[in-house]
Amino acid sequence: MRLAVISDIHGNLAALEAVLADIKVRGVDRTVNLGDCVTSPLWPRETFEALQSLSLPTVRGNHDRWIEEFPEDKLSSAGRFARHALTAEQRRALHSLPPQLRLEDGILACHGTPDDDTTCLLEESLDDGRFVPARRDVLATRLESEPTARVVLCGHSHRQAIVHGPRECLVLNPGSVGCLVFADIPVAANLEYRSPHARYAILTKRKRGWQVELLALEYDWESASARALANNHPKWAQAMLSGYVK
Repeated sequence: MRLAVISDIHGNLAALEAVLADIKVRGVDRTVNLGDCVTSPLWPRETFEALQSLSLPTVRGNHDRWIEEFPEDKLSSAGRFARHALTAEQRRALHSLPPQLRLEDGILACHGTPDDDTTCLLEESLDDGRFVPARRDVLATRLESEPTARVVLCGHSHRQAIVHGPRECLVLNPGSVGCLVFADIPVAANLEYRSPHARYAILTKRKRGWQVELLALEYDWESASARALANNHPKWAQAMLSGYVK
């Protein structure tokens, strides 16, 4: 089995199209989406419609939940943009996505941790907002509720990573398809420099276990930057071009 794993598209239709085109030529059997589908000042409604046409197994991310639950003044500017771009029915559809999915071969798909969509599974944050790898005891605690999972797929942090976790569980974060740094958060300027590439992963079942490919693709990030700027989000425009915020 070859499973493509995508996450954190954040309304970046240009990046999503590049990733889907790459998946198509790699002989993948299935694709799973780990959530945070549309929230951004880019193409939220167009991205929702593209994903809806694919009917991928999809986990609900925290932004997919917040776009329906939060009052207007609690949403980020990107969240408000996405809320206004979507219909009420589309927002309800995002909110109704499952918080986790169980796939074949002991694979569990979630957004953050199995129990919390706002906590990063593989990272801990410092006081200035920078991420460091989670200690093994912290990771073990976060996975206590899933003792039989052989593979855990997670997103949320936007950081590609593979970890050999407790009980020989493989933990995979495919990175973010369309948003290497969420420009609206106050700590965005303190996050490590990255790059604007669209990221995803392919998980392949082998006789002795699992093989993982972490992919970073070029796409038309100039168009994503121009879209953010046209929608009055200059920090997002910079982040789309560089992967970081000044």
